[in-house]
Amino acid sequence: MQMLRLPQVMAKTGLSRAAVWAKQNPKNSRYDAAFPKGVKLAANTTAWVESEIDAWLESRISFSRKQHQQGAMS
Repeated sequence: MQMLRLPQVMAKTGLSRAAVWAKQNPKNSRYDAAFPKGVKLAANTTAWVESEIDAWLESRISFSRKQHQQGAMS
């Protein structure tokens, strides 16, 4: 299992540091319950499971494609 640190998550998703943390915070308007939760490895170390990040990206791509197709049908 491959773990990604924040800079790798940012590079892979195209999200900013603030956006990654916002997606995990239920009190934030940018919260995304589907976004993978970070895993605390140590007091100041969080990492994400790469396969979960990949699955989230795939779901976003699929959602975007469906939205595009629905728009084309209207």
